[in-house]
Amino acid sequence: MRIDILTLFPAMFQGPFSESIIKRAVEKGAVEIFLHDIRDYSTDKHKKVDDYPFGGGAGMVMQIDPIARAINKLSEERTYDHILFMTPDGRRFDQQEANKLSLSGNIIILCGHYKGVDHRVREHFITGEISVGDFVLSGGELAAAVVVDAVVRVLPGVIGDETSALTDSFQDNLLAPPVYTRPSDYNGWKVPEVLLSGNDKLIDEWREQQAFERTRKLRPDLLDD
Repeated sequence: MRIDILTLFPAMFQGPFSESIIKRAVEKGAVEIFLHDIRDYSTDKHKKVDDYPFGGGAGMVMQIDPIARAINKLSEERTYDHILFMTPDGRRFDQQEANKLSLSGNIIILCGHYKGVDHRVREHFITGEISVGDFVLSGGELAAAVVVDAVVRVLPGVIGDETSALTDSFQDNLLAPPVYTRPSDYNGWKVPEVLLSGNDKLIDEWREQQAFERTRKLRPDLLDD
């Protein structure tokens, strides 16, 4: 998989992408991630990429030309399955969407900033719009990092035990069951006996029941789907 990220602040990705799962995925060759500074595609001598909105109003708007140049250049080099835009009014991102995107070959992710991007970008270039929640961030960078992490971690071979990702919350519209490790007794707080029994059938049944109960209590909306 190849992921190209268009951003005004590429340095914001250095931390998330240089540690843990994403770092290992890149080292294994499971994913290639390229960061592109949108300012590099500006024809303005000062590398300006924003301007005042037509019709007035507060805030600045990212211009179409630098973004179009970036997308067109990348699209001339390879075919992209998706050109995504991170925006609070996009489709709510979930585990099912992460699973679908993990099957892609090449993806572009555009990170907005300021008041947003010229709407013609969304009309003529973007194939999908994604939101990580009903709130507004300063830009799309943090949201893009969340999406990349969720997608990359389910790629084959990225996690040592692939069944681990398959039993995460939301994979089957259920929250994950509780997990425990040593010691089995801490200050009188004991691990459920069934987990120490060695009976795989009973353990599976317990986990399934716990997943359902936690979902019913904490996220009943998932059971309505």
